[in-house]
Amino acid sequence: MIDPAFAMTTLRSMLRNELVVTANGLLARGLFACGDRVQNFYMLGSMGLAASIGLGLSLVRPHRRLVVLDGDGNVLMALGALAMVAERRPAHFLHIVFDNEVYSSTGGQRSISDVIELHAIAAAAGYKWVQRVTEENQLQTALATALDTTGPAFLLLKVSYGTGPLPPRIDLSPPSIAQRFRQCSTEETSRAVD
Repeated sequence: MIDPAFAMTTLRSMLRNELVVTANGLLARGLFACGDRVQNFYMLGSMGLAASIGLGLSLVRPHRRLVVLDGDGNVLMALGALAMVAERRPAHFLHIVFDNEVYSSTGGQRSISDVIELHAIAAAAGYKWVQRVTEENQLQTALATALDTTGPAFLLLKVSYGTGPLPPRIDLSPPSIAQRFRQCSTEETSRAVD
């Protein structure tokens, strides 16, 4: 399994101007701790809705690369979102799932993703590109490919359940997160993909 902090730091170092929508809880806090960006929309609630929010954004900004960072518990809570994404087929949509097989934000209760293969569900739903990564030495190559592939794309990262210190809480208010994200997602100077 991959260390989740290593996975997040590696991903953060590879982000350019992609718009990022994170699931709630420790995933959002982990990305924030790696270095805040105005292109990050941090969910501070609404478990299970990151993919749906990302899909909506992809439909209104089809030429922008969008990354959804999700957790296994969030995906399991809203499996229908996988079918909606696959049916709409946004070409610049990348869904990255940090799968530690537990609900880490609420104490580590089992999530059932140890037996339910989320990447197989995404493939069956119709995501165009799907990959599962379990080793740290595969991570950078998989992320580079995923960030440049035509989607919808789904990258499952099997990460360990973190036992280190929790990342700090996000010190931005929900209105300020929304305002700055709205502004950067509509700017003409933002990097679009061809």
